[in-house]
Amino acid sequence: MRFPVFDLHCDTALALWDRSFTVCDSLRSNQLHIDLERAGQLAGYAQCFACFTTTFASMPEEITPEMVFEKELSGILSQININVDMIQLATGADDILTNTSNGQMSAILTIEGPAGFGYCPEKLEELYRMGFRITTLGWNERNILCGSCVTGGGLTDLGREYVRQAQRLGMLVDVSHISDEAFWDIMDITQRPVIASHSNSRAIWNVPRNLTDDMYRAICDTGGTVGINLYTAFLGDSADLNTVCDHILHFLELVPEEGHISLGGDLDGCDDLPIGFSGVQDYDKLADQLLLRGIDPKTVSNIFWNNAIEVMRKCSM
Repeated sequence: MRFPVFDLHCDTALALWDRSFTVCDSLRSNQLHIDLERAGQLAGYAQCFACFTTTFASMPEEITPEMVFEKELSGILSQININVDMIQLATGADDILTNTSNGQMSAILTIEGPAGFGYCPEKLEELYRMGFRITTLGWNERNILCGSCVTGGGLTDLGREYVRQAQRLGMLVDVSHISDEAFWDIMDITQRPVIASHSNSRAIWNVPRNLTDDMYRAICDTGGTVGINLYTAFLGDSADLNTVCDHILHFLELVPEEGHISLGGDLDGCDDLPIGFSGVQDYDKLADQLLLRGIDPKTVSNIFWNNAIEVMRKCSM
């Protein structure tokens, strides 16, 4: 059985470029985890493309986070325009559904790490107008907004301002990568659904990047969703498609309502994928495995498509 796919996180916008930012691969066809030709084999496709920036990553001295952000944004927008016969930019649930009914894929812009615009809450309004609909507060570094899952440390006053501004605009706040302390600080002030675009279950694989059971329940309480990450470092040793199912099934056991689990593959942002999954075209294999594990087709359809659509709709209300 085939299902349309809505993936809440990938790093393809950065992966398309070489390290000197002088050569950009084609989104239509490439050797990465995601290209449009392979995505076109699915029953439908919407992809959140993250513009990733951090002061923590190793980059050539002359390349700043601001330059990286500009290159990623201009590059992915250019690739969408070049391939407009296959994919369109979407800024909400209605756009995605319209594109799908027209036989086209959808691209949604997201922010992974605000280093590329100085962590500035005032910049979010301009970015929202440009089409950005999801933002994290950082990556694996401590920054002026919050601590990370690597460093620890809670939400700062500027971080609180950032969360409030994003939610005021209708931009989803994404808690992936942040510290446990910052997570709970956000839960104390949130007025909108909160998501973890690419995070798994800490009970299944105990690493700080994953969510505790209480964190998952808290996200559900906001009306948010969690995108299942396919990076093996967050899945478990010798991870395969059954391991991915283990994380999904655990979340379903915690909160039987299936409306809070989505996909967030982290494709093109990780080196190792589970056995049996090599790229976007293999989401059909994951669906088959979920069906074999006893998850009914309606629930699989919700995980693969409807839940992410619904959380985008809630955020814009």
